[in-house]
Amino acid sequence: MTVKRAFAPLADDRTRVLVLGSLPGDASLKAAQYYAHPQNGFWRLIGVAIGRDLHAMAYSDRVEALRVAGVGLWDVIASAERTGSLDAAIRSPQAADLRGLISGLPNLKVVAFNGATAAKGGRKILAGVEGLTLIDLPSSSPAHASRTLAEKAENWARLKAFLAEDA
Repeated sequence: MTVKRAFAPLADDRTRVLVLGSLPGDASLKAAQYYAHPQNGFWRLIGVAIGRDLHAMAYSDRVEALRVAGVGLWDVIASAERTGSLDAAIRSPQAADLRGLISGLPNLKVVAFNGATAAKGGRKILAGVEGLTLIDLPSSSPAHASRTLAEKAENWARLKAFLAEDA
């Protein structure tokens, strides 16, 4: 099995909502970009939350739009052995330092988990942290097609309330 590693977090002092995935898939690792698989709905889903069509933008513009909107990205797993891209194939996961990251995000209000694997691991790491809202979201991955993108978007739209300037 190949050891795969998460990217550096995309977050700064403007981050109000931190979206955590599990671990980047092969397409993302190859492209060195978060959510690079063309069938992954992430950019459409988070675009609903910030009111921008991110899917149509270049990657650097997407990232900047998230930062301006107050959205950060990272993963719950820092590294793991995994063949392929499925979360079910993750072995020997090493947790990311979520507590360390969030301690440096003064405006953080919400941690949103992109999928069940991220939620399970992230909730364990963040157990007992006060002052944050934790939200489980349906996975943006094309491997989780039990819901349509429109159905998933209804859940992801909940993040809008936390991104408002007066939130």
